[in-house]
Amino acid sequence: MKLRVLSYNIRYGGSGREAALAAVVNTVQPDLVVFQEATKPAVIERVAGETGMAQCGSKRGESLGFMSRVPVAHVEWRKPRLSRHAFIEIVPAESAWRIFGVHLSAVHAAWTERRRLYELRALLGAIAQRQVGPHALVGDFNTLAPGAVLDVAKLPHRLRALVWLSGGQIRWRTIQTVLDAGYVDVFRHLQPDLVGNTFSARDPHIRLDYLFLPAGCMPNVYSCTVVSTPPAPDASDHLPLMAQLDV
Repeated sequence: MKLRVLSYNIRYGGSGREAALAAVVNTVQPDLVVFQEATKPAVIERVAGETGMAQCGSKRGESLGFMSRVPVAHVEWRKPRLSRHAFIEIVPAESAWRIFGVHLSAVHAAWTERRRLYELRALLGAIAQRQVGPHALVGDFNTLAPGAVLDVAKLPHRLRALVWLSGGQIRWRTIQTVLDAGYVDVFRHLQPDLVGNTFSARDPHIRLDYLFLPAGCMPNVYSCTVVSTPPAPDASDHLPLMAQLDV
């Protein structure tokens, strides 16, 4: 079964932008959408209704939510100790695959990078304990990939100050930790010459949204692209990430 998966940070719950968010989704016709900042269930329900999604779910105050055109057999939110956000595990019906939605702590500073690293390790540990088969990690990781450079001048003034207060230099380790655990950065692997920035939507200057697969699952991926066509730049502050998998 081919599964078109969309990862989308909808910013502050998405209130007042339901129609624009639905328009973005309808433009690319995903089978499964993994949301970040989906803190308002009524918004997710409305967007699901406007996009013809059969199932949806979110929890007030929790960042991760989903909606799906195809049957979903199981959904579970799990929040490791000290993590800011719970992870979401989505199991499509009649498939051995699991999709793990991720939203790591925000703000670009040395101490938040340490928190992101903790959250990521907690997720990887949970996956190892459950000994699941083929799976994907997808969402807003709020951190830079190896070799990427943060343009501090493009950050809001309040966030620039946090960078300097944390030492002026941040050792970006979270993405490298995912790679060291045997995962592949799918967008970068398929399109090594494209930048792929996802934030901010109106002035993309940094890549925060990722899809990772275990190396052995790479034959199951057909594509991975950033959705930048209108109305995406006006619907949220993130551009969504779309992938097509064989599950």
